[in-house]
Amino acid sequence: MKEQYARRMQVLFAAMGIAAALILAQVIRIQNSPEADVFRQSASNYAYELRTFYPDRGEIYDRTGHLLAGNKSVYEVGVNLSAVKDANSIALAVSGELGMDYGQVLNSLTNPSTGLSYVVLADYVEAQKANRLRQMKEALQQQGALGNLTGLEFKSHPQRSYPENELASNVLGFVNREGRGYFGVEEKYDLVLAGNPVQVLVPTDPNKAFEIPRALNGATLILSIHRDLQAEMETLLDESIQRYGAQGGSIVVMNPRNGEILAMASTPRMNLNEFWNYDKIYDQASDFNPPASSPYEPGSVLKVLTMAAALDSGMVSPGTTYLDTGVIYVGGVGIQNWDQSAWGTQDMIGCLQHSLNVCMAMLSSQMGAGTFYGYMDNFGFGHLTGVDVAYEAPGRLKLPGDEDWYPVDLGTNAFGQGVTVTPVQMLMAASAVANDGRMVIPHTLYAMVRDGREYQSPAQTAGAPISQQTADTLSEMLAISLESEASLALTPGYRIAGKTGTAQIPVDGYYDDTQTNASFVGWGPVDDPQFMIYVRLERPSASIWGSETAAPVFSLAAQKTVVLLNIPPDVIRQKMASQ
Repeated sequence: MKEQYARRMQVLFAAMGIAAALILAQVIRIQNSPEADVFRQSASNYAYELRTFYPDRGEIYDRTGHLLAGNKSVYEVGVNLSAVKDANSIALAVSGELGMDYGQVLNSLTNPSTGLSYVVLADYVEAQKANRLRQMKEALQQQGALGNLTGLEFKSHPQRSYPENELASNVLGFVNREGRGYFGVEEKYDLVLAGNPVQVLVPTDPNKAFEIPRALNGATLILSIHRDLQAEMETLLDESIQRYGAQGGSIVVMNPRNGEILAMASTPRMNLNEFWNYDKIYDQASDFNPPASSPYEPGSVLKVLTMAAALDSGMVSPGTTYLDTGVIYVGGVGIQNWDQSAWGTQDMIGCLQHSLNVCMAMLSSQMGAGTFYGYMDNFGFGHLTGVDVAYEAPGRLKLPGDEDWYPVDLGTNAFGQGVTVTPVQMLMAASAVANDGRMVIPHTLYAMVRDGREYQSPAQTAGAPISQQTADTLSEMLAISLESEASLALTPGYRIAGKTGTAQIPVDGYYDDTQTNASFVGWGPVDDPQFMIYVRLERPSASIWGSETAAPVFSLAAQKTVVLLNIPPDVIRQKMASQ
């Protein structure tokens, strides 16, 4: 009997051994079959997935380290429909915290579109509100009320944030919810700020997470803007518009040595955190940053450059005299002074001091169209300056040969009529006078930081339209003319060079005597220019004259500038330099 059982066991073991051998053989055959290669290839296809990583947008700071544009986390609040246990509780909590309609929220949960497994209830929810909902959900779970907010989910993502709201809005621009920059430096440097998305294969195995690449964040920009000076200029501009009954205006402060824009204030401005109100504030894109994008006829501030051309060409010197009869004919058209008076014998300083149109028309006529327009072209009129904000406009300098140019334009263009420029263009052109004949390109970028390295933005010149001697001579002439007339632009403790402008506004081809653009361009200290300021007031009603509106605004702007830039008064500064 025992032998029979032993024989059966041997047969069973043998059968099992044979079966195991057959199974092993089959496994080996399958592993080495062509079909196995197909399965292995399919498996490797699912070992990785193609994903795009988007870097964080670079931040924007002012030159003193104040954050002007950054990023904050906001949340998408949604519901996983397959996990919902109490739609009423979710609808009640979300409507109460986010101010949404209870009925609409409940309907989206109980009657979702066919095939939906996830419903977005709200997006761009502030972190504070999302956190309160999250804490409410966790508290209910801890209390054992598991069904109340089960299914409510939160997904964070970045959103552009502007901690200063309206401050420097015309310089910064904004970023919409699709991550695209509009206007200002946000659009001009959009690709640099946004960084480069990285598209790679990512392992699905969590144990290989170390293989996931890191997308470098966008570059951080440091602007030449001085935050406190920008705030002061915006406040001063708003007060001046109200004081003089103007419809708008601009104040731009620039370093004439290197072109750094220290402040660029304009109206209107907008809260960049509410960029969707853009259409309610601006009629057209050029209204966003008028100092760079809205050309206008500058009037007498352009006389500075006409005199520069006359001096540099050798046609006159500061002491050259002429007899002002109150009228001059250019191209058969009579041109008069602003007050329609004759000023008698005047030298070139008196020409600037009294802002005489007849004098300027005489100078341009004697220079001739070739010389005069050659200098104006070299000063950059009719060309883009290259300032690094979006939507810069070139203005217009009519030239002989253009269909709408007439011989009289040679006279009127000399005192800023029939020429359109932007404040930024005027600053660039006038910088040649303040900067020893070298014209600098205005810019807002001070430095760029990327991947831990800082890259400085170098100063760039746009040529030397006049000599250093001409520049020094003209600066002194302008300073004397301001002092001689006891101008309202004078700044206590500092010697200033500058010129007023009063430009009639053309309407349907005719100039309205009661509607003007008042302006002033000036720089100081004269012996060592460290700031240049351009003031423009649009249609002031208290007085049409730039000497009575823009000039005193310049004085106030200069007083605030020297304090914030820590520029000592001339007496102290010169004494320190001599020691």
